[in-house]
Amino acid sequence: MLKKDLGLFLLILVVGTVVAILNPRFISPVNLANTANLVGLFGLFSIGEGFVIITGGIDLSIGSEFALFGVVFVDLLVTYHLPWLLASILIVLLGVILGCVHGLLVTRMRLQPFVVTLCGLLIYRGVARWYTNDGTAGFEFGQTFPGLEWITTGRSYGIPHTFVIFLVTAAIMGVLLHRSVFGRYLFAIGKNEEAARYSGISTNRVIVAAYVICGALAGVSSIFLTMYTRSISPASHGNFYELYGIAAAVLGGCSLRGGEGSIMGIVLGAVLLQVLQNLVNLLGIPSSLNFAVMGAVILIGVLADQQLVRLRQARADRTKESQLAPAPVTR
Repeated sequence: MLKKDLGLFLLILVVGTVVAILNPRFISPVNLANTANLVGLFGLFSIGEGFVIITGGIDLSIGSEFALFGVVFVDLLVTYHLPWLLASILIVLLGVILGCVHGLLVTRMRLQPFVVTLCGLLIYRGVARWYTNDGTAGFEFGQTFPGLEWITTGRSYGIPHTFVIFLVTAAIMGVLLHRSVFGRYLFAIGKNEEAARYSGISTNRVIVAAYVICGALAGVSSIFLTMYTRSISPASHGNFYELYGIAAAVLGGCSLRGGEGSIMGIVLGAVLLQVLQNLVNLLGIPSSLNFAVMGAVILIGVLADQQLVRLRQARADRTKESQLAPAPVTR
């Protein structure tokens, strides 16, 4: 994984250098700060998506969760006048509950993760639109939340707090994934769930925990996104955001077959995606091509992953053949 992460880092440097040469505004402090802010916003839920992908699953419902969580969060603050800390905790708990439901449907009911989360994508979007009667949810004129706004949209020394929180979250999740027994179980399940079960791992609990982590991070991300946009149109808010998470994870080395991935890779994948988005904006490429760029990036990442798997398999086969070959007879 270290080679993949290093290659991705070098790719980011190359792309960034080319964009900076073509348009020097790329390296302006304002543009770098805005890009870092977007990296933080999209990187948080990409980490959760990565955990699910490592188990061999996928979560397609994140974008719709943002719409549902967003309208509920605004309603808790505007209509029910709850303290923002309590409202934030409730939203994160809602994310945990939905993640737990996804995990139980996958493990207990033996449903495919694709089907479960695709249904979630439709259900949560529909509930969000029903909740607001297909209207837009937003804060009242002049309504402010100084503490919440400082955390979610503030900056210290020019660095967005979203980016700082993203890095802190990545560090914590990196320890959980790469330095704990739970992380080793995740990789084992992704490689071969049946073998992991026979080796004594409680595979169902670990998979549910991965979906819970994904749901919790989606809840946290939804709060940041709500404060970033200040209004929620449930029909469009968060549309296709799950693709950003999947793309960042795949670019970061998470195999869609499961069993591979790293937090550093996901961080670099989130950075590369936003650099590419910035490239589209600065070079005057039509914004309608954003999704085309993202789709191409995912395709290239999957193709590269398959090629690496073939190369590793060919190398392993050659090694095995050399070990089984009879030793030359010496006289």
